[in-house]
Amino acid sequence: MKVGILAGGVGSRLSEETDVKPKPMVEIGGRPILWHIMMHYSHFNHKNFVIALGYKGEYIKRYMVDYCSLSSNVTVDLKSGRIEGQGQHEHDWHIELIDTGQLTNTGGRIKRLAPYMGNETFFLTWGDGVATVDLHALLAFHKRHGKIATVTAVRPPARFGRIEIEEDKVVSFAEKPQMSEGWINGAFFVLEPKVFDYIAGDETLFEKEPLESLARDGQLMAYRHEGFWQCMDTLRDKVRLESLWSSGQAPWKMWS
Repeated sequence: MKVGILAGGVGSRLSEETDVKPKPMVEIGGRPILWHIMMHYSHFNHKNFVIALGYKGEYIKRYMVDYCSLSSNVTVDLKSGRIEGQGQHEHDWHIELIDTGQLTNTGGRIKRLAPYMGNETFFLTWGDGVATVDLHALLAFHKRHGKIATVTAVRPPARFGRIEIEEDKVVSFAEKPQMSEGWINGAFFVLEPKVFDYIAGDETLFEKEPLESLARDGQLMAYRHEGFWQCMDTLRDKVRLESLWSSGQAPWKMWS
């Protein structure tokens, strides 16, 4: 199965980093969050990636080329200009980097990936969120219901610390990891090729008309994920993820 990753957005709410790089290249523990996402899929043996590029897409291209070169032996023929990798790379990934336009919306980017996904079921996610989603269980759920689309539903992380007060005295202060109620779109989709029929073109926002139409048609199912999930929308989110990683307690690090 192929894994589509949307990595073309501007990421304006993280402008401290995204003025010079696309959001999927913002680093956690010295590695782009895109790498963390790919490691998650690879852990479940899904290693065929199709990445939708847009804003500063050349940055991602350079990283992937350099990552391949720097992680294996390389032969450089200065006369011909030919560069060849030698030996086996640490990851047996196949990566297609597809330019999907600078201003294309999420639905449009997905539509532009259609020629590369094949006529088969595929995964899709955003290039800015990590989680502990069991991809085997997610795929099994999708196959059981037989509908066009599955979205992973998650509990939204709390934005503020929880305070317990007794007679004006704070008796407990803690960061509440997840809310007890409510579900939101956590991405980590599983989709059938018919999903492309629900997308009009470049200006389509996938989270609006396509998903709303799929829901009306009874073709959208929700896989409920109760575990860790965190998107990286703001600098505060990045700091939290970096803190988890540096403490050695990053829940999404499921690989060894």
